[in-house]
Order: sequence, then structure tokens, then C-alpha cells
Amino acid sequence: MDLDALRFANFATLDTAVSDWELLVRHLVELERGAEDGLHEAANTADWTGMNAQVTKEFVGKTAGEFKDAHTQANTIHKILADTRDELRQYKKDLEAAISRGQKKNLTVTSTGGGFTVTMNIHPDRAARGTSVPDHSESDVTALRDEVQAILKNASESDESASKVLTAIADQAKMGFSDANYRDRDSAADAVQAAEDLAKIAAKNPEDLTPAEFDRVNSGLEKYKDDPLFSERFATQLGPKKTLEFWQGINDPAMNPSLGHERLDKFDDLQRNLGMTLATATQSDSADMTSWKGNMIKLGDQPIGRDGGGPMGFQVMSNLMRTGDYDDQFLKSYGTKLMETERKLTGNGEHANMAWQHMGMDPWLNRIGDDSGDDPLTGYLKGLSNSPDAATDFFNEQYVSKDDSPFERDTDGNEKNGKVPLSNFQYLFEERDWPQESNLKGDDDNTGRNNLALALEAATTGHPAGELPTADTPAHNDQQAKLFESIVSSVADDNGRLTDHSYMSDSIGQITSEYLPDINRAMTDDQDEDTNKLFPVAGSSATLNHRDVNALLMTVGQNPEGYAAVEVANKSYMANLMDYHMNPDLPADQRYSNDTQFAVEQIAHGSGEVSGTLAIGRQEAVAGPAEQSDKEFDQSVGQWKNAISGGIGTGIGVGTSFIASPIGGAVAGGVASTASSMVLEALFQDAEGHAKDDAGSVIGELWESGSEQNAEYTETAAENAAKAHHRDDLMDDSIDEKARVATQEGFRAAGVNTAHMSPHLKTDI
Repeated sequence: MDLDALRFANFATLDTAVSDWELLVRHLVELERGAEDGLHEAANTADWTGMNAQVTKEFVGKTAGEFKDAHTQANTIHKILADTRDELRQYKKDLEAAISRGQKKNLTVTSTGGGFTVTMNIHPDRAARGTSVPDHSESDVTALRDEVQAILKNASESDESASKVLTAIADQAKMGFSDANYRDRDSAADAVQAAEDLAKIAAKNPEDLTPAEFDRVNSGLEKYKDDPLFSERFATQLGPKKTLEFWQGINDPAMNPSLGHERLDKFDDLQRNLGMTLATATQSDSADMTSWKGNMIKLGDQPIGRDGGGPMGFQVMSNLMRTGDYDDQFLKSYGTKLMETERKLTGNGEHANMAWQHMGMDPWLNRIGDDSGDDPLTGYLKGLSNSPDAATDFFNEQYVSKDDSPFERDTDGNEKNGKVPLSNFQYLFEERDWPQESNLKGDDDNTGRNNLALALEAATTGHPAGELPTADTPAHNDQQAKLFESIVSSVADDNGRLTDHSYMSDSIGQITSEYLPDINRAMTDDQDEDTNKLFPVAGSSATLNHRDVNALLMTVGQNPEGYAAVEVANKSYMANLMDYHMNPDLPADQRYSNDTQFAVEQIAHGSGEVSGTLAIGRQEAVAGPAEQSDKEFDQSVGQWKNAISGGIGTGIGVGTSFIASPIGGAVAGGVASTASSMVLEALFQDAEGHAKDDAGSVIGELWESGSEQNAEYTETAAENAAKAHHRDDLMDDSIDEKARVATQEGFRAAGVNTAHMSPHLKTDI
């Protein structure tokens, strides 16, 4: 900071800027509130259909989010400018006070262009006659010089740190706004400084890293992992190559055995914290971060550490993708290069990938879970499970073309195989020979395929795996529906792809539960698609056939968790759908039929067939090689109570354009007063289960009790929905009894259809 610049500073312009930003913040508060309460909330409760549901609703949500980010960024900038202005103003006062005190001792501070000097103000020999000149000592000169120097130094740091953090915030987003939120300039500056300090430690040779330095990096990443300025600065200062060498070197026992001995129990924490920090960093659009992402991908097929003999960059980086929400475009580009490398190492998938199999003394690159981390697809797929858009794009991408494909199938039904192209989904789900990643668990380690199921859940549903859809979850788009079609077709073609890996069924069950409208459409066998109004879909609908849907439901039904996910959702969906069609205010163009009774009967029939087909799958699990206890299925249903909590539409996905009505005047969104919640409560109460010894008797009992209970739930749903809309006319015509009969017919139809559509999937007793 130049002496005269601070001494004669005019803060009028800065004052104006601070005032302008303060005014902008106040305006943005109102705009944010209006965007959220008016625009976004209205969009979530509106009756969206077609392209409006698929595009407009999502756009409105993102626009509302931009207003929030705009307010956050403006508020942060205002605080930084105000803090800096106030500090500089105080430093100016401090400087003026120091100069004034010096003058009282006959000392003056003069700018020299590149600095300043402290000199005697009036030499005693040149003082006017009779004028007394104050005395000063050499220490007074030194003290004034040091004080002025400290003031200028602090002012420089204040000015420079403000410039640094403001530039960093502006660089975070090329378009839109940054969500970086800081209470003052110092907190933002501290985050940037901490990033630079920790990056220097992490850049050291891993064999020189001490336990104390390990702790400092780990605790720093834990504190700042969600901070956008810190994360971007840490990643870019460390650089992609050093990032990989840091994690690889720590996990190589030959490089730093003492660190592994003293801090091995903290390696999982570091992996999580480092992964989340890098994920946050990838959301930045800064030029340095853009370069970082591109260079990281280039390092994917290059050896890391060990003088060129270490694991590939993909093997190291993918393990850091298991935690955090990585930038979608980075994940897409990374996945494209990753699969290109997979093709090279497997001859386009013709043979196993031995390069990514855990061997002997390979470093254990994954510290979260049981697998070693040698197969980069395992960690990458876990990363995709947190990023739905990237996951959808990845699975629909072509893995191998027809001309380069080593895979042959019957393409026209003439039993003569021909080469076929495969998507990434088809290759990973149907053909890949997954490498053995653990020399401890051997073939019992299923992390790779399980992460595949999680990534598919995100890719088809539009929300992170393990979560339930919310009002903000976009309607299914064309690519998501296309992928679901592929899953249904694949399982129907060979249900062993799922039953041989039953641990994937919880995710496949959740996926299925969110496509119940599409599934019900397929089971109507309605060629002119009039029943599309009976089962409305907000976005894109999957095109399915009855036979494949039957096989999918029967297969998913063989796993307790998969069964529970679909059965609970089916009951909720059925109740909500009855509520929707009994609404007398339903617009004419959305009605399936003016005969409400007929619509309710068709809903009940469809719900009955879904439950019946699931019940057959449950029978298979008891009678077949799985030998699942009947009790496990009921326990899984019961466990859904904590997740569902009776919320309106929860668990049925976004493929509907309605919200259930409250019963008895309860507020919509309540837990225990909706048509669906009352049905679910009864379902959960019945989920007690009784394990039996004799498979044959269990099958008969399951079928009988399943049919009876399904009829009871449907009858209750019809009655509650009619009461919610004061449809005494329907109750007078026994709508509940007619719904019961219809669902029993649907339940029995499941048995007939399965016997004829999927006889190869049934076990003979």
C-alpha cells in the first residue's frame, strides 16, 4: 500500500459501491423470496403435463435457484467490500494519528515513490528565532517508521486479500452465480490461505509426510470440504498429478510405512474428506479448475508413482469419487475416457480386464468398504450414483459399435447370431467380466455390481441413489425412460442377471416403483393408448410390453427389499390414483372416462395384477434356490414405514400429475389423513410375517392371504378417496366393493399371465 494512497484516500467511491451492493442485497432478498414462494412453490404444486412437466418445471426450479445464488453472492460481496472499506478507513485514521504524534516530536513521514522515509521536520539550526523545536531520539524515529510500516502492511493485506477473494468468487461461475457464502472478508481470506497452506503440505513427497502433517491436512479438509473457494484453490494449487500422487503415496506401504502404522485408522476419513473437497472444486468454472479437470482426465491411463510402475490415474482418482457431488460434465468426460481405456484393456470387452484386478502387494486404494479400489469403475459408479444427469448420459452412451463388437446375439429370431452394438449399460449389466478386487473376500466382494445398481437408480429416477423423489425431482425424460426400457428388456431376457446378484434388487425395486404408471400402461394391453389418461405420466413414458413387465415384477419380487419397494409404492400409487380420478373437479381433457366407477375398477385391476405378480416372485424366493424366509419380506415392508412416513405421493415417483386430496379437511401433505397414508398404515401393521417350514404350504398360504389383503387395501382406498371428495353417489353404488372385486380379478390375472408369459421363471413344486 502506497503511503500517499492511504493518507489521502477518498472513500466516497467505495462508500457508494458499498451502499449500492447493500441496496442490491435488499432487492435480491425480495426477488429470492418471490422466486421461491411464488415461482418455485407454484411450479411444484401445478398440474404439469407433457413437455411442461419435462422442461418448464425443471427450468423454473433452476431459475429460482439462481435468484438464491445471486442473493448469496451479492451478500458476500457486500460484506467483503464493507469490511475492507471499514478496515482501510481505520488504517487511514491510524496512519494520520501516527504522523500527528511524530510531528509533535519534530518528525515527518514523506513518500519516496516506492516507499517512505521518516525525517526531522525542522532542523534546530534552521528554526525561527525564539522557536522551540521538540526533541526526539533515534528510537522515536525507529518506532514511528515501524508503526507506519505495520499500518501500510496491514492495509496492503486487507486490500490484496479482498481483491483475491472477490476475484475468486467471480471466477467460480462463468454463467449464473456462485453460492460461496462468507460472513466477512477475513473468513473468505482464511479459507483461501488455508487451501494454499494445505496444498503445500499435500504436494510433499509422500514418504516425507509426518503424522502431524497428515492430521493437519485431514482436519483442514474436514473443515473446508464444502467451501467453494477453499476447494478450488486447494485443488488447483496442488494440481491433478500431485493430487493422485498424494493419495497413491499415502496408501503405498513401501513409501511411508510409519504413516500407515500410526494413521491407518484415519485413512477412510481422509478419503471421504479429500473426495468431497475435490467434488466441490469441480463445480467451479474458473480457468484453473477447467484446466485441472482436463489434465486429470488425461492422466487417467497413465501410471502414478513408483517411477512409472504404479496404478493408473483412473484407479487412484475413481476412489476419490465415492463421496461428494462431482460436476456432471467432468463425470461425463471422465467416463468416456474411462470406458475407452476399458475397451483397450479388454479387446472391446472380449476378455477380462486383468490390469484392474487386485494383485499381491498392490496398494489398497480404497479405504471405504471392502473392495481394494483396483477397479476404477467401482468408485466411478458410486460417484455417478450421486449425479443423476451424468449417470443417465453415461449408461446410454455406446460402448462398442456393431463393427467392432465381439458380442453376438440372435438379432432377428432366426437363431443365427450376428454382431450387435452395446451401450455402456448393456456391457456392464450383461457382459462385463468384473475383476476380482479383493484377495480377502475373493468372489464374495460385490461392491462393483452393487455400485452399478446404485448408479442405475440415479440414472433412471433423476435423483441420487438412496433417496426418495421430492417435489423438485424432475419428471422422467426421454433418456431416463429409454434406460428403464433397457433394464426391463434385459431382466426379461435373462432374469439371472438380477437373481444371481440379488443385492442389486433394492435399487432395481426402487427404480421399478418410480415407473409404476408406465408399467400399468403396459399391462392394460391397450393398443390405442386411451388408458394413458388412466395412468397419467408427467414427463416421458417408457414404452414397455406386458410380457417383459411381468418378468421384471416377478424377478424383483424374489428379493425382500425389491419386493417391499414396489409393493409399498404400488399401494400408495393405487390409493392416490383413485383419489385423482374421483375428484369431480378433474378437467374433462384429463379424465379417462366419465364413468368414474369404471376408472376405479380398472385402477384396482391394475394394482391387483402388480401385487399378484410380486406375490408370485415372493413365492419363488420361498420355493426356489433362494430359500428366503417369508418373514424377511414382511420385515422389509415394515422397514419402509420409516422411509415413507405416509407422505403424499412419496415412493411412487414423479410419473404422475396429481397430488392426493386430504381426508376430513386435513392439510395436504399431512401424514395420517390421506387416502394413500391410511392404506399404507394398514399395510405396515400387517407386515409381521411368519416363516414356515414347508414350501408348498407357504406358497398356498401366501397366495390366499396376499389376495385377501390386497382386496382389503384396495377397498379401503376406494372408500377413503370417495369420502375425501364427498362422493356419496359412488358409495351408494358400492364403489368400494366393486374395487375389491376388480383387484381380486387383477390378482388372479397375475397368476394366469405369469403362467403363460413367464413359465420359464417359475419353480415346479
